[in-house]
Amino acid sequence: MNPDDPLLDLLVCPLDKGPLHLVPASRGEAPTGCGLYNPRLRLLYPVLDGVPQLLPSSGAAVPPAAHERLVAAVDPG
Repeated sequence: MNPDDPLLDLLVCPLDKGPLHLVPASRGEAPTGCGLYNPRLRLLYPVLDGVPQLLPSSGAAVPPAAHERLVAAVDPG
């Protein structure tokens, strides 16, 4: 999955139905490669072999320090 993928505009969190932010594998926050991050609930959903895993139980809780790094990465402004 890449940042220009039009699918990203359609994907939402299964819990709060809000937008998700792509975390590239190069950020090192997603243990399985890239992931989709919900900063409101502080959940990171894995993307395995290019397929987003968006079951509610798939979201991994993100600790506060990692949350700050991820928010800075998805909103550099």
